[in-house]
Amino acid sequence: MLKEGLLDRILFILIGFSAGGLIGGAFLHLLPEALEQTASQIVFSYLIVGFIAFFILERYLHWRHCHEGVCSVHAFTYLNLFGDGIHNFVDGLVIGASFLVSVHFGIITTLVIIMHEIPQEIGDFGVLVYGGFSKFKARCYNFFIALTCILGTIAGYFISEHMHDFSSFLLPFTAGGFIYIAACDLVPELHKQEGFKKGALSMFAFLCGIFFILLTRMIHSH
Repeated sequence: MLKEGLLDRILFILIGFSAGGLIGGAFLHLLPEALEQTASQIVFSYLIVGFIAFFILERYLHWRHCHEGVCSVHAFTYLNLFGDGIHNFVDGLVIGASFLVSVHFGIITTLVIIMHEIPQEIGDFGVLVYGGFSKFKARCYNFFIALTCILGTIAGYFISEHMHDFSSFLLPFTAGGFIYIAACDLVPELHKQEGFKKGALSMFAFLCGIFFILLTRMIHSH
């Protein structure tokens, strides 16, 4: 397990790479695939629906992305767990649908989601402990809530596989969610990094995330 000090030093790099990966995944993988399946402007409407849906999840279910150990508690811990369960299930749907695009993209999407989950899970652990849970109980609850991602992955894969129209909706919907997470949750965290060196490293990590997605797209297309 990473020591807290080391994790704090590299967390902003993970956030930057994850933000770039989400942006790259949305614009270089999900949207092109959705437009290939449905050559219609409705794809962009689904993207907007996805963006709005993720905003509502965060706003009203207290789904939060807490970074650097800072997270404000506005609701009971069990409500926080409920929101995380919904969040993880949606992440699972995203992963399941991405494997239908390609195995390579499915693996990349899984890794990107894991990276953007790291700061959130650290924050959620803090919320649970602050709310009165023991550290052991907080870890157990976080683990079991994380399993809803597996249920979402199975559901997303099989529903998309047997319902073509659902896949055509889920891909741009997911792209909207990716853009929301990157633009509204992760990029603002990068702007909080003080000093030229940290700012440059976070920007470099962000560009690396985009380039990594572009590289895998080029490899897959060949």
